[in-house]
Amino acid sequence: MQTTLYTKIIEALVEDGYIILEDAFSQTLTNELLTLAKQEGAYKSAAISKSTTAHIDKNKRSDKTKWIDPTNTTLKEYLDIMQALQIHLNRSLYLGLSYYEAHFALYEQGDFYEKHLDSFRGNKNRVVTTVYYLNDGWSNEDGGELVIYDKNEKEIQRVMPKANTLVVFMSEDFPHEVLPAKKQRYSIAGWFRVDTKLF
Repeated sequence: MQTTLYTKIIEALVEDGYIILEDAFSQTLTNELLTLAKQEGAYKSAAISKSTTAHIDKNKRSDKTKWIDPTNTTLKEYLDIMQALQIHLNRSLYLGLSYYEAHFALYEQGDFYEKHLDSFRGNKNRVVTTVYYLNDGWSNEDGGELVIYDKNEKEIQRVMPKANTLVVFMSEDFPHEVLPAKKQRYSIAGWFRVDTKLF
């Protein structure tokens, strides 16, 4: 990821609070990440979290997740890109980001995630959200769009989960949802955080 792209992200976060980037990284990296994502053995039903509690509620979200293992060479390459972005965000926006966490997300046919915020105001942990899509040959008929809303709950963007598309936004400011997918849908969801990493 070139410095100019980091600068583009930072400028968009300052001006709009979010950015959608197509063809963000190399196609080779995207393909290798998709191969890893399809190794489904470790996926678990995703939980809903409020305050200090977490529980599974398939009426609110039905996707599955698998936390990223940084020892894998391909995944380390992706995490290194995000670490460099973290450095630029801290230098330019003084966000005090302490670490980045990420997991693969798998949506089977019919899976969804209802409208939510990644971080609630006053509950300072997740500051900047990233979503990176891995789906080749995705069409409008395949569903699974990410819908982004403003603070007044008005829809402002609808993002197709096409391979090599990166979405970055301020976690506290944008409610968002994932519409039901009509076929398997893969992504990497990640968060830059300011709290202390526990492991």
